Amino acid sequence: MFHDLLNKFGSSKNNSKSIPVTLSTRIRLARNLKEFPFPGKAEEVQRRAVLCKCMDAMTDMDSLKESTSLEVDDLSELDRQILVEKHLISPELSQVDEGSGIVLSSDRNCCVMINEEDHLRIQVLQPGLEFEKVWKRADELDSKIESQVNYAYDCELGFLTACPTNLGTGLRASAMMHLPGLVMSKNMDKVINAVNQLGIAVRGLFGEGSDASGSIFQISNQQTLGESEAEIVDRLGNVLKTVIDHEVNARFKYLEDEREKLLDQIGRASGVLRGAYVVNSNEAMNLLSLMRLAVDFGMLPEKHRNDIDRLFIECQPGHIQYEVKEDIEPEARDLSRGTKLRREFNKLPSLDFDKLEQLA
Repeated sequence: MFHDLLNKFGSSKNNSKSIPVTLSTRIRLARNLKEFPFPGKAEEVQRRAVLCKCMDAMTDMDSLKESTSLEVDDLSELDRQILVEKHLISPELSQVDEGSGIVLSSDRNCCVMINEEDHLRIQVLQPGLEFEKVWKRADELDSKIESQVNYAYDCELGFLTACPTNLGTGLRASAMMHLPGLVMSKNMDKVINAVNQLGIAVRGLFGEGSDASGSIFQISNQQTLGESEAEIVDRLGNVLKTVIDHEVNARFKYLEDEREKLLDQIGRASGVLRGAYVVNSNEAMNLLSLMRLAVDFGMLPEKHRNDIDRLFIECQPGHIQYEVKEDIEPEARDLSRGTKLRREFNKLPSLDFDKLEQLA
């Protein structure tokens, strides 16, 4: 399976300094080829011509050495679901069959989607708040592809895209944020309303239309026209710093006002994860969110942060189904998820509640 191919590549563990609130940063560039209709209007033969042209353009690029190129219709439904859960492809691309493909770098931090909504969706991801690194890599890859193909570009409008909301730079910058303090204190709606007025969108874990399970939100720019790429990234970065400040303040305010309730929530989460036999996806995400908060408060050693972040992905339905090596019903999947979580959390040390008391 394609999942095996993913696992043979370099480690995706975050070796950089952990940032408690920001899980990951992403830059996505939307591009189209001048001589072809947008994917939604193209015939199958035109889509396949775009696919071949784009894949050929990325052959032998240094930044994509040992990369993997695959057509979407060669992937099983489970392979596609796993790629979506890893945030490597969009849910929309997973539903497309004819004439679409992906080019995935060996470190799994760069994925180029071909014939999704646009001919090319170039995306680069990095753990933590790393817009400078992510933008540099995306820009370099974009320039190399542009040297091989003719982009659809207008001197006044910028890069032409299938959806008007991507017109101009075609750039969508986003960060995946863990915001339990704002959620528990019931201040998240206020933050969403405030950043929306600044042209910033707040979505769920898997983008537009998805739920914010585990208090994880995707925060991104909405405007792509009338600003340079640097201005977009800087403006979003400043908003994110403000959101982080509000989140940290909300956590400590909640700790001050609802100490016993917070202790109970974290303690119960630990107990359920160590002992429950049946756990559904949404419950798992919310329990893991509380355990990540426990790491932030020093109740679990920092070295276990990566374990919890990994489980946010590995407890998704596709990953659970892959692990059991067979097609199973949701009830059986919940049972398997419970087994996995018990196994993982019974390896961890007990919660150190004294650490939380020291924060008083």
